[in-house]
Amino acid sequence: MLKDEQIVWAIHQMEADIGPVGPSLDSRTPFQYLVSVILSAQATDVSVNKVTPILFDRYPEPKDLMIADVTDVEQIIKSVGLFHNKAKNIIKTARIVHEDLHDVVPTDRKGIMALPGAGRKTANVVLSDVFEQPTFAVDTHVSAISKRLHFVPQSATPLQVETKIVGALQPEELHQAHHTMIEYGRKYSMKLAPEKEVCQLIIDCDKLNEENESGL
Repeated sequence: MLKDEQIVWAIHQMEADIGPVGPSLDSRTPFQYLVSVILSAQATDVSVNKVTPILFDRYPEPKDLMIADVTDVEQIIKSVGLFHNKAKNIIKTARIVHEDLHDVVPTDRKGIMALPGAGRKTANVVLSDVFEQPTFAVDTHVSAISKRLHFVPQSATPLQVETKIVGALQPEELHQAHHTMIEYGRKYSMKLAPEKEVCQLIIDCDKLNEENESGL
């Protein structure tokens, strides 16, 4: 595995390659961003951004969405997948945010994770992107990169990936690192065999891992 300082170096190399990048989900309010992130589970941000303008035009506030007809919401978000559960969850979440939280999205991980459809990844994304807290979300791209570049073992869980990167980076670097790794995963395949690899950073990380494993 790579050492913490090598992980930091590798992430900085990705940032140099990708350049400045930030959140790609569209929204106007913290509540809308929360809903967008819930919808993005096992879906692309592009697909979510195609449906949320319609959804938020019709149901802009928690008080509007909480009384929405679930069938109507399903029709709007149908293209993002898992739309039956997602429609139910965002309606339930809207009711909790309006009635119990007075239209205020929680600013802590436990509070967000208590909402229907919001897991740890959702909480970390919202806390980082909306509230500028030093959290780090692990999606499929972040997980694949972390395993392919030897940040963590292949068997690592999302929480183990999160713990490793949070432990290696400075808190103020976490927000940028998350979005950079997502874009890096979109740009480069993490599935090529080592002998066919063309990405220099992956090649370099393979070499670093070999050196670390051999004790050099």
